[in-house]
Amino acid sequence: MGKENHLLIVDGMALLFRSFFATSVYGHYMVNSKGIPTNAVNGLLKHLFAAIEYVKPSHVVVCWDMGSKTYRNELFQEYKSNRPEAPLEMQPQFQLAKEAITALDIPNIGLEGYEADDCIGTLTKKFADETKMTIITGDRDILQLLNDQVDVLIFQKGIGNYKHYKQNVFVEEFGIDPQMLIDVKALMGDSSDNYPGVKGIGEKTAYKLIGQYKSIQSLLENLTELTKGQKAKIENDLEMLHLSRQLAEINCKVPVECSLHEMKLSIDEEKAFSMIQDYELKGIRNLLSNITNVKEAM
Repeated sequence: MGKENHLLIVDGMALLFRSFFATSVYGHYMVNSKGIPTNAVNGLLKHLFAAIEYVKPSHVVVCWDMGSKTYRNELFQEYKSNRPEAPLEMQPQFQLAKEAITALDIPNIGLEGYEADDCIGTLTKKFADETKMTIITGDRDILQLLNDQVDVLIFQKGIGNYKHYKQNVFVEEFGIDPQMLIDVKALMGDSSDNYPGVKGIGEKTAYKLIGQYKSIQSLLENLTELTKGQKAKIENDLEMLHLSRQLAEINCKVPVECSLHEMKLSIDEEKAFSMIQDYELKGIRNLLSNITNVKEAM
């Protein structure tokens, strides 16, 4: 698909959960004749095909969380402990989704003890010299991975609608370089991931301080320049500040075994259509035809 490589990295879990809740809130689970709900898988594939049409990648891979516990829980027991278990109707769709992706000859990547984010980050480093990359996710933490070779699509309401971040777009919007987001999160914490950062330091102050000092290390070296209140808050929470930074940083050294060749986008229509029919997925076949037609035209 074109002379230059372009890898689309899909945050599978983010798209699957988004797809599930988009219809389950109305009680629509799209249960097939085998009694298995398919609403999340159906939505995942629609998002995936829309992203392929938008990005027009030569290669595609889907990354997954592998269980609720990771090494971050060993660092901080309360990490993500505020998140409820997946709804019953969602649970059988995790495996179904991976089977559907496999039927498209797209690799599923995930490693026990690590988050999908870590696998995504590792891939961006692993293939930095080989391909342009675009990540699709709903997780804004991924924005720390932005650089000249990596774009991020944050999905918006509806299918095929994205906030398209390039490195310069991020800098213009937030006033810091993308990797500095790690230090911002270290200060302000993350209520979604359930780690506190520095008590009393909010988002506005965190961005202001990192915008000025560029890093936690530089900030700590210049504590005397801060207000008395800011200095006291940071000094009182130094241990949590450093721990929160560890939790916020995406691990880009995960032992993921994969090659760019394995990720080459090459969908076998017959096998894919068979999967769609077996799972009784609605409104997917025409979207798949659109993708394969675009691929053949390039």
